[in-house]
Amino acid sequence: ARVPNRRRRQIANRSADRRMLVVSLISTAYNVGAGLRAAPHASSSRAASTAVSMGMDISELIDDAKKSRLEHLEAQAIQSLKVAVDQFEKPVFPNAMIVGDCVITHLLHKIDALKTGKVKIMVVDTFHLLDDTMPFLGKVEDKYGFEAEVFGPAGLESKRNLSPENFAEYDKKYGANLWKEDIEQYDKVCKVEPFQRGLKTLGADIMINGRRRDHGAERAYIDIAETVPVNGGLAKLNPLAYWTLEDCFDYAAANGVPLHPSVERGYPSQGDAKDTVPVPDPDGLSGVQGEAGSVKWVDGVWTGDKAIWLDYGCERRGRFVNLLNKDGSKKTECGIHVAGAEKTFDRDLWDTSKAVQTLAAPSDVESLTASGKEAVVVVYAPWCQFCQAMEEEYDKLADASGLPVYKFRGDEEREFVKANLNTQSFPTINYIDASGKAIKYESEDRSVGAMAEFAKSGGKVAA
Repeated sequence: ARVPNRRRRQIANRSADRRMLVVSLISTAYNVGAGLRAAPHASSSRAASTAVSMGMDISELIDDAKKSRLEHLEAQAIQSLKVAVDQFEKPVFPNAMIVGDCVITHLLHKIDALKTGKVKIMVVDTFHLLDDTMPFLGKVEDKYGFEAEVFGPAGLESKRNLSPENFAEYDKKYGANLWKEDIEQYDKVCKVEPFQRGLKTLGADIMINGRRRDHGAERAYIDIAETVPVNGGLAKLNPLAYWTLEDCFDYAAANGVPLHPSVERGYPSQGDAKDTVPVPDPDGLSGVQGEAGSVKWVDGVWTGDKAIWLDYGCERRGRFVNLLNKDGSKKTECGIHVAGAEKTFDRDLWDTSKAVQTLAAPSDVESLTASGKEAVVVVYAPWCQFCQAMEEEYDKLADASGLPVYKFRGDEEREFVKANLNTQSFPTINYIDASGKAIKYESEDRSVGAMAEFAKSGGKVAA
């Protein structure tokens, strides 16, 4: 059901109120700072005396300001979390166990939203996490009295502590080097699809997450609450939007919040082991070369130059190491927190189409290729945003090309489609000639006109 407009207005209005509070605090801080400056005509001896006498006062002022800031940020975050708990039916918090997520977990505990089950904690297990991530989850569950819902790649059992047999099962189904061969496809399989499936399974009507403005890049201007026009208006809540990473560490130290063990080894952020490094790292892969663990946070105490972690946009500098997007730009998002990622798939694609026929099993594909008839087959995954985007155009292809048009779900038969239907990623469109040979459509143009021209030309793409 669509989220009532009243709820949206309440969230938007409260977000505006909070922004006014932030402006007020900035103004107050500026005035306090101005009041500390000595008058121009004051004597040098008086100025020196004042500086000495105020030394302790300034130190206390800084401590008090930091304490007041954390109290304000905590109250603001709790207020927003109470909106999720009180005004929505099924709030869900996808928890990656990074520093901010640990803070949110603690805040949810403070409002008694975990033991009561009012908020569900969801964890995406990519089968590539740091070794101590899932054991750490168990400790957090014990401390706060909840049990997380864990979702992993489709068709695999997401156990808490994966064994070699589990990894072998993943390798067989998806390929051990999937992330090297196609990082976008890896993200879809191991992150986006489990994420979507988790939200769908838990029936989420609002998603709580730990994104902050100081992450930079795509997150630089997020607000504390958002609504997005997908799946009837799934809302997003960003309770830490206006916090900094330093605020998160300070709050954890002041409130006994357990953090991921890797912060003690020099990791400011926790992602997949395959592309996450400490900051600094010996090879400079993070952009900062140095001894691993030379900057770390242990029991509330910093070692090394904490600015390397805390400067704007630097928390995730050890993440997505050596990973590039298709356009060659440096990867900064895994695909979960980008436009459209909240969209869940409640149905198969072309499920009501009269033009697109279903090949339900590999044997059906083999029968088609042995029939001596020309055809077009799309290998697809229903959760893939590119497959979803081409649904309408592909539905018109039978009329436009004069050939029978088929679909075959490939994410459940990866080895087969790789070997027989030229498939490395989704969607993959093939023209099947009279001899049964599958010829791949190499163009990214998935308009009905371009696909029809490919089919009618016998599998040739116009130059």
